[in-house]
Amino acid sequence: MSAVPESPSRPTVTEREAREVAEAAREQDWRKPSFAKELFLGRFRLDLIHPHPLPADDDVQRGEEFLAKLRDFCETKIDGATIERDARIPDEVITGLKELGALGMKIDTKYGGLGLTQVYYNKALALVGSASPAIGALLSAHQSIGVPQPLKIFGTREQKETFLPRCARTDISAFLLTEPDVGSDPARLATTAVPEGDDYVLDGVKLWTTNGVVADLLVVMARVPRSDRHRGGITAFVVEAASEGVTVENRNAFMGLRGLENGVTRFHRVRVPASQRIGEEGQGLKIALTTLNTGRLSLPAMCVGSGKWCLKIAREWSAAREQWGKPVALHEAVGSKIAFIAATTFALEAVVDLSSQMADEDRNDIRIEAALAKLYGSEMACLMADELVQIRGGRGFETAESLRARGERAVPAEQMLRDLRINRIFEGSTEIMHLLIAREAVDAHLSVAGDLIDPDKSLADKARAGAGAGLFYAKWLPKLVAGPGQLPTAYGEFKHGVDLSAHLRYVERTSRKLARSTFYAMSRWQGKMETKQGFLGRIVDIGAELFAMSAACVRAELLRGRGENGREAYQLADAFCHQARIRVEELFGRLWSNTDDLDRKVVKGVLSGTYAWLEQGVIDPSDDGPWIADATPGPSERENVHRPIR
Repeated sequence: MSAVPESPSRPTVTEREAREVAEAAREQDWRKPSFAKELFLGRFRLDLIHPHPLPADDDVQRGEEFLAKLRDFCETKIDGATIERDARIPDEVITGLKELGALGMKIDTKYGGLGLTQVYYNKALALVGSASPAIGALLSAHQSIGVPQPLKIFGTREQKETFLPRCARTDISAFLLTEPDVGSDPARLATTAVPEGDDYVLDGVKLWTTNGVVADLLVVMARVPRSDRHRGGITAFVVEAASEGVTVENRNAFMGLRGLENGVTRFHRVRVPASQRIGEEGQGLKIALTTLNTGRLSLPAMCVGSGKWCLKIAREWSAAREQWGKPVALHEAVGSKIAFIAATTFALEAVVDLSSQMADEDRNDIRIEAALAKLYGSEMACLMADELVQIRGGRGFETAESLRARGERAVPAEQMLRDLRINRIFEGSTEIMHLLIAREAVDAHLSVAGDLIDPDKSLADKARAGAGAGLFYAKWLPKLVAGPGQLPTAYGEFKHGVDLSAHLRYVERTSRKLARSTFYAMSRWQGKMETKQGFLGRIVDIGAELFAMSAACVRAELLRGRGENGREAYQLADAFCHQARIRVEELFGRLWSNTDDLDRKVVKGVLSGTYAWLEQGVIDPSDDGPWIADATPGPSERENVHRPIR
């Protein structure tokens, strides 16, 4: 099949130009300490997370009061089975959520919102997401990446006063960045915003617009052409969804989250006042990335809720189901799966609560912590759901509706697995998260050795960079040789019956080993380091495990100190850390012993058709349509399926 021709409006960019666009959008400075950044550098800064930070009493009271109301609403008004069957959230449910104030959980009270902290916002998402993952996705997309969050950080006073009261009570918002041929490579963004007088005129097509079908307000990323009076670049706008020229051309359907109001939106000559531009021209990607620094925490929060449900079902089913004279839970093959679900749920909740509380206090830079939470939560939740399906056996593969029809408890295990799968793609796929986190993790190395490994720099530039790098590494490398992790008494305050201090010593030692491995790789591959995506992914996964181990131990000590199931928390943290250590050691082994080079050769053979003979003997049930839909700007030729809920 021939390649899809480049759209005439689609920017053609080189790999280097694409990287430069992404790099320019990054937050360059580290003005606040970061536990995870230090961890990747071989510095175990336990003082940044222990004692565990806690919310203020009035924040707790306000949060708990709302959770009680939300729980009652979820139990009495939300029927997850109906949403799954009809592939739609009933309008009356969304109206009820509006009346409850759920649209404004994160919006300041002065704008009519509830003013919840990140901690309680995440607890609310975990709760409502357990009743219906589609509703959790709707509320998360509206507040975590929709209009409220970017306006909170970058909006003008007038913009906040105009739009935030609407978002708090009545208006649903959506975030529009992705296009049919643009995913994680925004340098090729084709939607344009051309200045005309006091307005911008938008043209283009956006894909996978979560909430887009029912949204009242949109955050739209579009490219402003550079001119004498305009710096241009990718820019963010607040757009009224009912504006002339805005058409929702399709409501998309997916393998999971069947109630998701996700669509395709076309803009044709849509006029947007300059007063609705968020930030300056060219700041769009920076706004998107900054918004996601805390916005990403919503997904792992709902993954925590999924883990809790998986544990509940695994416990109840495995105690009731007997095989060979005893409950299946007591058979080791099943018991190990239950232990994994229990320990991982505890650790994941620890990661989310710790990251969220640090976000609320704003004392630390949590961009890496939030990204790790998203990466780790989305991956581990899928594993937990998969293990639950396996524990349930044939009943795990059977739909809840079928189970109910033949007289058994309608447990939607297979639905949970389908619903969770998108989280490994939403808001940055696992592969992109690996690269994003790796870029931040090696930032210190690139800062001191950037010109040294840049093939386009002159010898003089390289010499200056080499001198600077020498000074940095002369101070840094000796600190990776020894540390508290080698002292048997270190972290002794984490020894209460169960000894968690040994795990923290392991984290300290291993963080130094991780930093040494990164340095060796930088020395070995230099400028080619960024192409070693397999290696970088494993480095990030090791860091994620170490972060989760740290969070689990700190949370266990917090609960012990407060007299809240402390002994059991220590047991779960101990189990998780032992499981995590096995995964870490495997990842270290795969840093240098892997099939990455061989895999690249095979991939080249696949793409060249060398192995096409292997594809013979099957029928391809897909049709012969284009791989990527045409997104040529112009008027819509389809019915507008936009349906605002009032």
